[in-house]
Formats: sequence, C-alpha cells, structure tokens
Amino acid sequence: MLQRLKTVLLRLLLAFCLLTVGSVLLLRWVPPPTTAFMLADRVERLGGGARVAAQRYRWVPLEEIAYSVPLAMVAAEDQKFPQHFGFDLAALQAAAAHNQKGRTIRGGSTLTQQLAKNLFLWSGRSYLRKGLEAWFTLWLEVLLPKRRILELYVNVVEFGDGVYGVGAAAPAYFGKTPARLGERESALLAAVLPNPRRYRIE
Repeated sequence: MLQRLKTVLLRLLLAFCLLTVGSVLLLRWVPPPTTAFMLADRVERLGGGARVAAQRYRWVPLEEIAYSVPLAMVAAEDQKFPQHFGFDLAALQAAAAHNQKGRTIRGGSTLTQQLAKNLFLWSGRSYLRKGLEAWFTLWLEVLLPKRRILELYVNVVEFGDGVYGVGAAAPAYFGKTPARLGERESALLAAVLPNPRRYRIE
C-alpha cells in the first residue's frame, strides 16, 4: 500500500514538473493567449458589479514597441534585471526589513517574479504561492532569454482596469501604436505598475 502511494505521488510530481516546465518552454516561441491574472479578472467581471468594462489585450512583438517602453519598465520595476537570475536577494532583504516596521507593505519582487505571478498564479501572500512563484521564476530564467522575458512582461502586465499589455494600453491611453510612444508616455505607463487599478494615466 505504501509503495503504491509512493508511486502515485511520484507520478503526480513528474506530471507537475512536465506540465509547468513545458508551459514555460512553450512561451519561448508562442505568445500567451491569456494569463492567470486575466482569467481571474474575467471571472470577476462575470460576477457583475461595478467593474463591467471589457478586457483588452493585444500581443505586440518587441520590435514593434518603442525602445523607451521596456527601458521605463526596467527602470521603474527592476533596475538589476539584466544582471540577476530572477531573484534580487538584496531587494528582498530590504523589503523584509521595511515590512517588519509595519506601516506599509513593500515588495522586493523582480520583473521575472512579477511575470511568473501574472502568467501562472493568483493574488495573495501565502507560502504556497510564493513557492510556486519561485519555481516558475527559476524556469523562466533558465529556459528563456532576457529579451523574451522582457517581451512577455510588457505584453501581459496590467496598465489599468482590464487593460493588459502595451499593445492595448498605447491606443487606449494615447491613441498611438506602441512603436510611436515617447519617453514621457512610457514613463507614465511604468508609473502605474505598482497599483494599476488605483493609479490612473492622465
């Protein structure tokens, strides 16, 4: 009986590894049709209430996005992005020290960690979610080049209520294609990232 249980658990673990790692590897070539955050948002919208605006998302290759956009994202969210391997230990320690004081909560997540959460996970602060975030972050860094991670990030991150990725944000807020965005507009997009449902682009 114990041996049978071990076999079942081993198979489940293997299936989990194949499914999760395979999903990350696929993103090296295939744009995601949706993300976990978009799906959760869709479910919330189906529930009705005040948030009735349609969800907007359009994939745009990095070559068709103004250089100032990913540059602003890195400058605002993760200045060590080109150097680290998915985790910024110094930033995590600084965030932990800040949070112990108890006034406000500050995160120490890297851009890759934020991408992992957006693509595959849910909101919240449980140990399970943080563990899965670390797992997906590791494989994103192992299997994808930095350029692809950045391309995924600027395409799936939320810039406002139901507005996902620069392909949707550029026409929604500025009436432009992502290729025509300037430095000021890129900075405005980056500025809302800490809380896109509270901060507004004006």
